[in-house]
Amino acid sequence: MKQTEHSKREPLFHIVKRDSIDIRKKAAFYAGTIFLSLLLGGIICSLFSSGNPVRFFGSLFKGAFSTVRRIWLLFQDTAILLGVSLALAPAFKMKFWNLGGNGQILMGCLAYVASMFYLGGKLPNFVVMLIGLIGGVIAGAVWGVIPAIFKAFFNTNESLFTLMMNYIASGLVAAFITIWVKTGSGVLNPLSSGTIPELGNKYLLIILVFFLLAGLMYAYTKYSKHGYEISVVGESNNTAKYIGINVKKVIIRTMILSGAIAGLVGAFIGGAVDHTVSTASANNMGFTAIMTAWLAAFNPLIMIAACFFITFVDKGMTQVRKDFKFTNDAIANIVIGIVYFAVIAVTFLLSYKIVFREGAFDKIKAIFKKSSKANAGEEDKA
Repeated sequence: MKQTEHSKREPLFHIVKRDSIDIRKKAAFYAGTIFLSLLLGGIICSLFSSGNPVRFFGSLFKGAFSTVRRIWLLFQDTAILLGVSLALAPAFKMKFWNLGGNGQILMGCLAYVASMFYLGGKLPNFVVMLIGLIGGVIAGAVWGVIPAIFKAFFNTNESLFTLMMNYIASGLVAAFITIWVKTGSGVLNPLSSGTIPELGNKYLLIILVFFLLAGLMYAYTKYSKHGYEISVVGESNNTAKYIGINVKKVIIRTMILSGAIAGLVGAFIGGAVDHTVSTASANNMGFTAIMTAWLAAFNPLIMIAACFFITFVDKGMTQVRKDFKFTNDAIANIVIGIVYFAVIAVTFLLSYKIVFREGAFDKIKAIFKKSSKANAGEEDKA
């Protein structure tokens, strides 16, 4: 009797982790999913315009690769998104849900632009740049460590805490712009003194810095003691404590690292890309990077491909909107959402599988049969 009652309470199915799948099969699944989702996107765009799916693919690639400048911009924006993804990955791997990437980027950008505003023209450009970069890293680290301290010692909800820090960072940026811009326009014009110098062109240095950082982060998370501690804490706090890991210290160290990298991204946005700061400087990359980090399973090297794909689709859909004469972003955003959802879905299905309980299908058939009989009885009464 007890076994019968227990079996009745068992769920019809449960989700279990898959065994490792060959890398070539994974690549084939991803390629097929991406192609089919883009094809569906092309069909949707064709239904709402005079274009066709073939033209859709042409516009998509045109938006990313049609000129040398667009190619450089594609790799630059990939590198910046990669930097934010690298910042969030250690925290998420530790299961610290850092939703404050935007705020940490803004604080790094604000710190760099402040050094340009107050020190530019008064000190050598290299000194201003050095102060700005160090200030950006420190500002991002501080913005990351505040919620970490509260989480470590008071067990606060890090998701809400880091999210609220975004709004505070945005308010601080707006306040400084109000102080700096006396006209009341709320827009700080680009500054020329203290900018990060170019290396060949204005894109290359950013690309090199964050692609190199991806390699360093891979080595750090895979081979360093702290990288090992992050993995253990992410698996189980109790296990980490049992083997002698100080969980509080790991949380704080990890968020200092996370915030510092996000602050570095912000410093490059302020000092090398925009040469100014606004409340929109982060461009919501703190949220986009959550997806790229998850898609790459927190592997810094795979993140390069994930960030490249997301940036490619984003830039390609901008061109699609122009070529298909859409008056707003609605259709483009639907297509982007479909592509993102398809990639996330295949990532889940490649990592996990659904296992049905023995006899589950018989139970489902019985439920449907009972339901159909009940409906037939109601119709007879009517």
